[in-house]
Amino acid sequence: MAAVRAQIHAEVVWFCVPDAAIAGAAKSLAEDANWSGKVALHSSGALTSEELAGLRRKGAAVASVHPLMTFVRGSRPSLIDVPFALEGSLKALRAARVIVHDLNGKPFTIRKEQKDAYHAWGMFASPLLTALLTTAERVATAAGVTRKAAREKMLPILRQTLANYARLGAPAAFSGPIARGDVSTVEKNLKVLLGVPSAREVYVALARAALCDLPAKKRASLEKILKR
Repeated sequence: MAAVRAQIHAEVVWFCVPDAAIAGAAKSLAEDANWSGKVALHSSGALTSEELAGLRRKGAAVASVHPLMTFVRGSRPSLIDVPFALEGSLKALRAARVIVHDLNGKPFTIRKEQKDAYHAWGMFASPLLTALLTTAERVATAAGVTRKAAREKMLPILRQTLANYARLGAPAAFSGPIARGDVSTVEKNLKVLLGVPSAREVYVALARAALCDLPAKKRASLEKILKR
């Protein structure tokens, strides 16, 4: 029996499949429509519109359209005011902007060569932030607090930190011993973290990042102890 092929009549086709499947999905549908004048989009944050190059050769305008938002099982985030990174041809970008505005999102454009940095930025904003929080839970266990309790007890300071960051920006929201130049306290932190696997390395990496971008007193002394 001959396989039944899909018939595509839509003017805009949006590929919402895993990154590794985008090019293959586009290829499999290349013969199912006259792609001339159509718009093809995909949702990868890491890959460029080149994943749809096969459809572009068939006459489609192509773009990548990625929401800067986290999606996990059990959560349905709102798209209101969510930034969407757009990259691709002018016609596809025009269509994508209309769609994003209809979703109440906020479109902005980037270049193909910026996609890798864009995705790394997103990693810092959510997945690696989650990794930091789970590291904080492990540090809490050294203070006799269970991981579940630590998550609950951290929420007020996390909410205030984000509120300060949103209202004041990173430099004004930065607090603690590095900002104060309290070298002895940082030394104590580093010592106790020797007993928490990998947490010390995370602390040192973030402390060094803070010394690069954020206000700190006794910077030279802090840099010295972080190299030990």
